[in-house]
Amino acid sequence: MVIAARTGAEIVSVDSMQVYRHLDIGTAKPSREDRLRVRHHMIDMVEPSEAYSVARFQEAGRAAMSDALDRGVRVLVVGGSGLHFRSLVDPLIFPPSDPGVRRRFEAMTEDKAVLALLSLDPEAGGRVDLANPRRVVRALEIHALTGATPAQRASTAEAVAVRAYRSMVPVAVVGIDPGSALADRVSLRLSQMLANGFLEEVRRVAPMLGETASAAVGYREMGRVVRGEWDIAYGTQRARDATMALARRQRTFHRRDPRITWLGWDDGVTARADAAQRALEEAGWIS
Repeated sequence: MVIAARTGAEIVSVDSMQVYRHLDIGTAKPSREDRLRVRHHMIDMVEPSEAYSVARFQEAGRAAMSDALDRGVRVLVVGGSGLHFRSLVDPLIFPPSDPGVRRRFEAMTEDKAVLALLSLDPEAGGRVDLANPRRVVRALEIHALTGATPAQRASTAEAVAVRAYRSMVPVAVVGIDPGSALADRVSLRLSQMLANGFLEEVRRVAPMLGETASAAVGYREMGRVVRGEWDIAYGTQRARDATMALARRQRTFHRRDPRITWLGWDDGVTARADAAQRALEEAGWIS
C-alpha cells in the first residue's frame, strides 16, 4: 500500500479469499480509505456462496492488469497465494472440469482408477501422485475432456516455462520472510481481529458461506465456535494453528521461486516498504 501510494501504482490482490464480499476482518482486507487512496483489484468479486476457481481468478486478474498497463500505470501484485500469483504472471493453463465426468471416475475403486490412468499413460506415475485418489480422478477427468494425458500436458511449451519459472511478462518479485517471531505475530493478529468484531462477522456471514469460503482459515474454526461446538479459547488456538500451517505452506511454495528477492522482517511497516521499494528499484521496476 505504501509503495503503491508513493509510485502511483495500482494493486492487484492475489489473496484467494479477499475475492469474497463480506469476508472483511478475517481476510484483512484493506480499509475503504486505503482503497479510495489506491485503486485495488480482485477484491469483493463474488458472494461467499460462490465457488471462485483459480481459472476465473486468472481471467479477471489478467484483464485488470492489462487494463492498468494499457493506461500506463504500474501494477503491484500483492498477497500470499502462490498459485494465484503464478496464474497471473506465468503461462499456467487450467484444464476444464465437468462434475458429471468426475463422478464417473470417482465411482471407480482406487485401484481401478490407477490402472485406467496407467493404461492411458504408462508414464503417469512420474507426473501424478498415484497414491492420491483425487489427483488420479482429476487426471482421468482431464483426459476425458481434452484427450491429453499427464505426460502430454507436462511436455507443452507452457508447462516447461512454468517449471522453469519463466513469466509471460517482465516481473520483479520481492518476498518478506516471516522470521522467527511469526507465531507471536499470528497470535497478536488473531487477538486484534477478535477485538475488531471477527466473531460477530463470522456469525453474520455463516449462512452465506459456500464450500470454498467456509473452508477459509479463521472462518472455519470460528464457525465451530459460533455453532457452539468449541469454546472461544479452543477455537482461537485452532485458528492460530491453522494460520501457522498456512504460512508454512506459503513459505515453502514461494521459496521454490528463484525470481524472488527475499528480505528480512522488520516490525515497522514503513521500514518494510522502504526495503521492498529499494529492491524493486534495483530490479528496474521503478526508474
